[in-house]
Amino acid sequence: MKKEKKSQASWGGRFSKSISDLMLDFSESVSFDSALARFDIQGSAAHAQMLAHSGIISKKECSAIIGGLKKISKAIDEGKFVWDKSLEDVHMNIEQALTKIEPAAAKLHTARSRNDQIATDMRLFIKYACSKLRENISKAMSVLLDLAEKNIDILIPGYTHMQRAQPVSVAHHLLAWVEMLARDAERFAFAADGANVSPLGSGAIAGTTLPIDRAFSARLLGFTDTVSGDPVLTGNSMDAVADRDAHMEFAFACALLGTHISRIAEDIVIWNTSEFAFIKLPDEFTTGSSLMPQKKNPDSFELMRGKSARLFANLSSLFMLLKGLPLTYNRDLQEDKPPVFDSFRQSLILLEVLAASMKLATFDRAQCAQAVSDPLLLATDLADYFVKKGVPFRKAHHIVGELVALSESKKIPINELDDAEIFSRCQNADKTWRETFNLKKALEMRENTGMPGKRQTVSQINSWRAYLRENTKA
Repeated sequence: MKKEKKSQASWGGRFSKSISDLMLDFSESVSFDSALARFDIQGSAAHAQMLAHSGIISKKECSAIIGGLKKISKAIDEGKFVWDKSLEDVHMNIEQALTKIEPAAAKLHTARSRNDQIATDMRLFIKYACSKLRENISKAMSVLLDLAEKNIDILIPGYTHMQRAQPVSVAHHLLAWVEMLARDAERFAFAADGANVSPLGSGAIAGTTLPIDRAFSARLLGFTDTVSGDPVLTGNSMDAVADRDAHMEFAFACALLGTHISRIAEDIVIWNTSEFAFIKLPDEFTTGSSLMPQKKNPDSFELMRGKSARLFANLSSLFMLLKGLPLTYNRDLQEDKPPVFDSFRQSLILLEVLAASMKLATFDRAQCAQAVSDPLLLATDLADYFVKKGVPFRKAHHIVGELVALSESKKIPINELDDAEIFSRCQNADKTWRETFNLKKALEMRENTGMPGKRQTVSQINSWRAYLRENTKA
């Protein structure tokens, strides 16, 4: 009679049979959580030092463990480390390899569980990911500022309801995108701050009876207050291993970044159409048609819109994963990592492509000038003119509406109507009403904070450059 093979898993003492191959394929996570290797090694090194500091292992054992971790880290970096899915996850792969190198590593898992280990790894990852994304946001903002400065004198129609509304400069429009990205950078700073709390030492659910020093390992891992430098620790061991708020906040920040990039992409796709033709996109970030030889398609920007959907789906996936889970850890939580990793990768490349493509984009001055020459873009300025002549705004608005209808019925531009048509509606009006339709003057009158006047725009560009310099220092 064939004897059943006893389970060899780290938790296998309770079991008489090995896990089935099907269950192993179904449950392994090393295929994706191996991305956490550097953070797992970082956490293990800090844990070993804390155990030595607390007198739970010797300094010699600690030194041997850290030496082994460095060897494994080097093997991973060089692509020589062999990941074994039979060991389930990144933690056990590293631990098993470490134990073969250094027998003292058998003591490394003292006073910790994979529950607080993975919570620590992911918080370290999220802090790192937020930092990288903020770097890429800064690069994209810098490219947009360069483009704004280069095209500060080009005017285009601004749109509401996809109808021509009022004139703005290209630079003013680009600065609106910069504002959006700056908010994204702040959201990632918030997400990083939310992840900046150490769960290490919480164990599986209720901590440990051993005399550990959680603050010591927290300091080593950088889980410290940015102002005081004091260690920041989770306050409840159950919440520490069940909490995935940092994952959600990170995925939300990525989803909102995706929303902003998708809106930017839509603006560019519209501007790139033959009907608008405001912008010329670089060959390097466009494609052709397999059938129509004349086509030059804005595929990079269409993909930006498309990939943003993945970011929304990843956030939704995390919401669905967490909504019905009881405290504390449940194996469902293994599935929290793929959405976070994917959101990071997609957000990173979205920002890289946005920056690279816009760096090479150019604006068609003649086409923009033609589009912005429509005098109706300054209809609101005419209403303001009447207000300055003593007409209440609602009445002024109505008067201009009548004049627009009149110009349309006569099939002439509004600024070519007879003076008599104006004077009959506003007794205080004079011949200077036509000056309202001078684009240069119209922009010069918009120099208040946040408006598209040239001096204000230059000031905003300079302010954003100062912000980026300060952000880079931080």
